[in-house]
Amino acid sequence: MKSDEFSNLLRAGDSFLLRRAVERLREGLFDPFAVQLLTARETQLNKVFDAGVKALGRNESSHLCICGSYGQGKSHSLTYLRERARKQGFVSSFINLDPREIPFHDFRQVYRALVENIRFPDSDDPLADYWKKWNKDHDGSSCIPESMPHLFKSVLTAIASKNMRLSHKQKGLKKHISFRPREFPWILANALKGEVVPVFRLRHALKYREVPFYKDASLVCKGWDPYFQATCSLGEMFQNMGFKGWVLFFDEGESIAQRPVNIRCKSYVILNRFFSQAPSQAGIYPVFAFTNDFFMQVRSEEYDRILVKKEREYPYFQNNYGKSWGQLSIHRLHDLGEKDWHDLSEKLIKLHAEAYAWKPSIQNISDLTAAAKVISAQEIRLKIKFLIEQLDILQQETVLRGSFKD
Repeated sequence: MKSDEFSNLLRAGDSFLLRRAVERLREGLFDPFAVQLLTARETQLNKVFDAGVKALGRNESSHLCICGSYGQGKSHSLTYLRERARKQGFVSSFINLDPREIPFHDFRQVYRALVENIRFPDSDDPLADYWKKWNKDHDGSSCIPESMPHLFKSVLTAIASKNMRLSHKQKGLKKHISFRPREFPWILANALKGEVVPVFRLRHALKYREVPFYKDASLVCKGWDPYFQATCSLGEMFQNMGFKGWVLFFDEGESIAQRPVNIRCKSYVILNRFFSQAPSQAGIYPVFAFTNDFFMQVRSEEYDRILVKKEREYPYFQNNYGKSWGQLSIHRLHDLGEKDWHDLSEKLIKLHAEAYAWKPSIQNISDLTAAAKVISAQEIRLKIKFLIEQLDILQQETVLRGSFKD
């Protein structure tokens, strides 16, 4: 970030925003505003991300892997790129692949988390609410791609539609006992998110929202593939709505390789779909954060391993992913050098000074850079936390010196 851009962004934040950023950094936490201010080597990060954006503009599929050790800034980089994606006109979702809550091999759970955490460039409304509002001024039916699984196509059509008009007399008839318009929005919104809803209640909602084709196929999704296809189709739908696509941010991707082999092999199949260059995935842009250990595990897998079941042999792995993933788009993070820390220290002291209304000196920047060298072996997050504490001390000394002069 250039000096004038940094200054403009700094001035754009009010005192509360600035102080909140510093307080979160002091606790070792992420802050969206601080991420935009303090990202190092953002030029190279922007370059590799924008390469994928250009690929989507050519209707090609793309992906990006952010690779680095713990504490090198993978989550920070994803947070920075999420804001960049939003400014560029992308819909985005950011999730942590927690194996207990969002296991990657169970893609239904992944799909639910992606939709739950969706953000539009111009709104933070949930997907169902945004889609309903958008259809008031647009023809949503023309935006839903043919590739959309039947369940989700039916639900999207129903959300954009109004309830069937019934007279007071008709509402009292036994055949319309299932007409419960108050519960339809809840049923449809949850079905769109991939939640488990009673199929008979969903049918009632689709019937009274007058979706003409909902009986053409089953409303039950089996396996993970329909949810993966729904993800791809939503990306295409967002493009048809005027957005650039859907950027999917997956943090803690190394958790995929930390599960037993029977689960890893399922996860690799899904991951391989994300890394493929299929035209049907041109609306989504997956960005993963991995540690180096993940790729070491992938390369060391026993790809000739066989499972014997009922006297028949089944291979665990469909491919040798150690070889087939040799050409992935990877951005590797490295420890910051002396110049990087000098620039970061200068930005950090300006942020602290603007937040707490004090005037630092050139010597303060030198002192802060020297302090950063002392803890060069620690994680970046802990370094920044330490530097904030040093700035607190420098601020107090500056205030005291000013008081003595007075």
